[in-house]
Amino acid sequence: MRIVADRSKCEGLGMCESMADDYFEVDDDEELVNVLDADPPESDRAHVYAAVQACPVLALTLEG
Repeated sequence: MRIVADRSKCEGLGMCESMADDYFEVDDDEELVNVLDADPPESDRAHVYAAVQACPVLALTLEG
């Protein structure tokens, strides 16, 4: 599983960061998401999936 962020869609709302701050961070300067770890372990799949699904502008996806 790999996290992919489309920063052109991101509005910096921070839902992903609030749900999974080990994997997502909204940059204070750009106000866009940064993926801190694009390849989370399988054990975190449900946690990361929930954070991706919480994005109201659909800027995040999972591949693989």
